[in-house]
Amino acid sequence: MKVLLKAPAKINLSLDVLHKRPDGYHEVEMIMTTIDLADRIELTLLSEDTIKITSQNRFVPDDQRNLAYQAAKLLKDKFQVKEGVQINIEKTIPVAAGLAGGSSDAAATLRGLNKLWKLGLTMDELAVLGAEIGSDVSFCVYGGTALATGRGEKIEHLPAPPSCWIVLAKPLIGVSTADIYRRLQLNGVSHPNTAGMIESIHQQDFAGVCKNVGNVLEDVTLNVYPEVAQIKEQMYRFGADAVLMSGSGPTVFALVQHDSRMHRLYNGLRGFCDQVFAVRMLGERHTLD
Repeated sequence: MKVLLKAPAKINLSLDVLHKRPDGYHEVEMIMTTIDLADRIELTLLSEDTIKITSQNRFVPDDQRNLAYQAAKLLKDKFQVKEGVQINIEKTIPVAAGLAGGSSDAAATLRGLNKLWKLGLTMDELAVLGAEIGSDVSFCVYGGTALATGRGEKIEHLPAPPSCWIVLAKPLIGVSTADIYRRLQLNGVSHPNTAGMIESIHQQDFAGVCKNVGNVLEDVTLNVYPEVAQIKEQMYRFGADAVLMSGSGPTVFALVQHDSRMHRLYNGLRGFCDQVFAVRMLGERHTLD
């Protein structure tokens, strides 16, 4: 028996860090939305009690470092599952890019194994389990658009943002999220207007969404990796309506309403950056069908 799933990337329309918590994590306030750039996960039921990870991408670990492996191990241990699974990950989302590729793979694995192993868990129960794996996994279990608070595991669903193109560009570097958070100094930082972004989404106000994009980690990453700043400049030069770095980077995305401008941006960036994608927002939640 096999289960096939899509594991879509996410972008942060806004990312705010409020303070450092006693547990060492940062208290965050983020608005995230899924986009039509996705890995494909194939789960194959195995009779032997084992977890196997396969992928054509050499950057995907095939052991317990892999978040999809951790998701399978968590369910296996918690529910005493004696069957095994082979998890094949077909990567499209760039690795270490600020797009939650690993978290989305783990979330898809949770949803798929719930079906494959007949566990009967609800989406909310899967999201709680996802928080044990990583901060973005709870959001990725649901997909769609949401305000994420706490360390990212408290999810409040929002409507889909106004429809537009997302043009993404990733330079040939990987960024450590932990390193960027270590470098973050919250004194004097300019915080994004989260309430303004939520209101703009509810009103389907594209100009308001563009005005309220913001990410407190952006300046930190731009200081360490000047190539990220260069991509931002190029996107504005090619006519983006709004530009922001996603997560801790290094991927930068542009919001664009018009097809012609999207093509100009996409083609212009292709000459400047190796990994460039033009996709739509998804904005809708996953189901357990």
